Amino acid sequence: MAKLKPPKKVLDSFTVKGTHKVVRVGDCVLMRPQDTDKPPYVARVEKIEVDVRSNVKVRVRWYYRPEESLGGRRQFHGAKELFLSDHYDVQSADTVEGKCTVHTFKNYTKLESVGSDDYFCRFEYKAATGGFTPDRVAVYCKCEMPYNPDDLMVQCEACKDWFHPQCMSLSPEQVKKMDHFYCPDCSSQDGDKKSRNSHRASPPPETKMEHKRRKK
Repeated sequence: MAKLKPPKKVLDSFTVKGTHKVVRVGDCVLMRPQDTDKPPYVARVEKIEVDVRSNVKVRVRWYYRPEESLGGRRQFHGAKELFLSDHYDVQSADTVEGKCTVHTFKNYTKLESVGSDDYFCRFEYKAATGGFTPDRVAVYCKCEMPYNPDDLMVQCEACKDWFHPQCMSLSPEQVKKMDHFYCPDCSSQDGDKKSRNSHRASPPPETKMEHKRRKK
């Protein structure tokens, strides 16, 4: 009779080696790279199994960092940005170093502070072709770049568009002291508006500036 390979047992969770952190299906984890000089890999756990020798394996879906994609890192990519890829793999649970949180882009921009284990994702990435979903995103400012949540932006009170201070030949300190802000196009349409780009000792509550908390 042919010898049959015993089936693997599916687990609901496992505990990260040397810690009390419990990982479940759907959690995002940090995984140890072969090159210790590189940051940990980030992946989402899709399945957890254990074999007859009690070896726990995890099926993961990898997140790519921008510099790992075919197009590389671009100006609008945030420091904590990841792409959810279509690259799946099976790894030993022993390579999992800890847990992390990959936020939606919208939720990330609402964070009051960003921790070392906070990331965000707004694109899915096809590893073989380098394609992204969605393949188009909204652009802002006269530079017409997608929003980078790491960059300070200020909102024009007339057109409601958002602008980088440096693109307006302004320093962040100048913008923070403004009572009102109108972009050059709106200022040229109404000379009175331009005069109200005045300065204050501190930004008033109604001044709309965003830095990691900008709402879309």
